[in-house]
Amino acid sequence: MEPFVVHKGKVAGLDRANIDTDQIIPKQFLKRIERTGFGQFLFYDWRYLSDGTPNPHFELNRPENEGATILVANENFGCGSSREHAPWALADYGFRAIIAPSFADIFYNNCLKNSLLPIKLPKEDVAYLLKQAERADYELTISLEQQVVFDDEGFTSSFDIDPYRKQLLLKGWDEIDLTFVYEPYIIAYEKARS
Repeated sequence: MEPFVVHKGKVAGLDRANIDTDQIIPKQFLKRIERTGFGQFLFYDWRYLSDGTPNPHFELNRPENEGATILVANENFGCGSSREHAPWALADYGFRAIIAPSFADIFYNNCLKNSLLPIKLPKEDVAYLLKQAERADYELTISLEQQVVFDDEGFTSSFDIDPYRKQLLLKGWDEIDLTFVYEPYIIAYEKARS
């Protein structure tokens, strides 16, 4: 996994509440077993019209949102089924962080396990960011080390994160990588047992 220390990126806004995992990555695209290749199907039913052409009214299809790496949305983002494919699709599309007032618990934890940083901010801060995200040039900086989100115009907001998950993200590790840190102890234990 890629470490997350400081990230500066373009912001896209999706001013909708209760975006569920079936909207993030519809069920018909869950046949793959790899973690990659899902970005093309992200928000598929919203991004494309019935004839397969891009929906010009969908937020992420607007030219000003091209290349965005930070997504801002409203409350209860990632509700619905517990599919891990949802953070895979968001990350594969190019997002490094999702900012919302609240997240579904399973989705939130799946993001952390897949190097995608979910950030809970107060509703008034999210409302401000959604308004700013309407601009084509709006960027945010996220410092995981300092647990703060800020822009170059004076906005700053801090966020909480579990210290264990924070350390894994900073190092770019998942639980398997963490196990390898203890490999010498595991080998020594196994030798002592035989």
